[in-house]
Amino acid sequence: MSSLVQSVDWLAIAPPTITAVVGLVVLVADLFIGDTKKAVLGWVSVAGLAVSALMLLPILDGDRATFCLTGDTSACSYTADRFTLVIQFLVLGGALLTALLSVTALKDANRELPEGEFWFLLLSSAAGAALLPASRDLATLIVALEVASLPAFALVGIKRGDKKSSEAALKFFLSSVTATAVSLMGVSFVYATTGTLYLTQIADKIQHVDGQFHTLAQAGVVLTLIGFAFKTAAVPFHFWVPDTYVGAPLPIAAYLSVIGKAVGFSGLILVTVVAFPSYADVWGPALAALAALTMTVGNVGALRQQATRAYSAVRLLAWSSIGQAGYLLVPIAAAAYSKDAEKAIGSTVAYALMYAVVNLGAFAVAALVGRTRPLNRISDYRGLYAASPLSALVLGFFLLCLAGLPPGIIGLFAKVTVFSAAVDAGLGWLAVVMAVNVVIALFYYLQWTTLLFRAPEGEPAEHRVPAPLTAAIALTAVLGVVLSGAPQLVLRFSATSLF
Repeated sequence: MSSLVQSVDWLAIAPPTITAVVGLVVLVADLFIGDTKKAVLGWVSVAGLAVSALMLLPILDGDRATFCLTGDTSACSYTADRFTLVIQFLVLGGALLTALLSVTALKDANRELPEGEFWFLLLSSAAGAALLPASRDLATLIVALEVASLPAFALVGIKRGDKKSSEAALKFFLSSVTATAVSLMGVSFVYATTGTLYLTQIADKIQHVDGQFHTLAQAGVVLTLIGFAFKTAAVPFHFWVPDTYVGAPLPIAAYLSVIGKAVGFSGLILVTVVAFPSYADVWGPALAALAALTMTVGNVGALRQQATRAYSAVRLLAWSSIGQAGYLLVPIAAAAYSKDAEKAIGSTVAYALMYAVVNLGAFAVAALVGRTRPLNRISDYRGLYAASPLSALVLGFFLLCLAGLPPGIIGLFAKVTVFSAAVDAGLGWLAVVMAVNVVIALFYYLQWTTLLFRAPEGEPAEHRVPAPLTAAIALTAVLGVVLSGAPQLVLRFSATSLF
């Protein structure tokens, strides 16, 4: 009897596998390490994520696939192509920066957070997030989505005795489970009409669905997208974001803002462009409407934060991340109308790389301020330049990148590529909505930036920066400056094929 699958390509699956194995090692080691030596678990996790990221280098030479059907190498469950490697780099790099932030946060928490469980959950979620962009069948996609999500629920609610943290985790869990259930229903509809779960086979068979099953196939396409739209925080699936970011430990809020979005967007790209290209008339208008709604609600929500008494920096970043998700959705929607769908997808990938660097950097400086000002209000940033000039300059640079203003050249160029994708696809109305939202966002980004350099009220608080936090801020700042000086390093993805 012949084997149903080919031999496993261990090199191709090394990045998510190493991350998962290190997570298990940390969990077991936690049982045997005394409380005074728990910090070593954090550094083992950082090293594990660094090794996982380095394992991307040996597989850059060409596309690799494994877990394929016998006799059909185009139907594989795991593919390490250029798209996969770029998203895995983003995920593992973002998880590494999150880990550096977490080392300091766990030390400051003075054992209020269980270290072994924390690192196991973070590495497990990162392993699922790294698996998802390589998944090429709907079953693996959903499993990867849940492996990335389930540990994240626990991480949000991991603060012991913190009511906000528990409420945030519960809201995140209930809304996510509902979205996943809807997606599973969509997957079942797609399987019922095509008889396969492999994305490449679905793309072929769904074009020839019998007329009586056409509506069922359309419903399957829309419902399948919902779970991934939830992960991207697209409106109306965004309501969990502000409370979750505020209630979660700050490194986890940073993790969700970048890696959570990478999971959602890579899933959306795979199911739309790879599995359902023939149903572009269904998902194209839906994603265009979601993009317009998401960027508008996100930016208006961020703008309204000024009216609240406790003007929270983390809540502002949460609403800002919703607005940024709207920009990221634009090229995916444009792919439905464009002759070169892969080029449009490249614009999303380019923007996601820029956003990951600068948003993690902004959260790193927020973590620094939060060490002396636990409420982390916007007013706490007044006069930051007087207390910590470098931190203020770096945060100001990150905010200008997010706004798309010089010297944040990479932010400006990334927005231009997204804008161009909409125009080239004939979505002029969406380009206009984006332009209006960019102007709205300028107001709150610039207001925060100017506050950094105003005279402080009273004595400025001293900000002592621990080594891991210094490394996270320095790394993101260097990457941001390099990308602004040589934006082609990222923007080339918007001009070349990723699949």
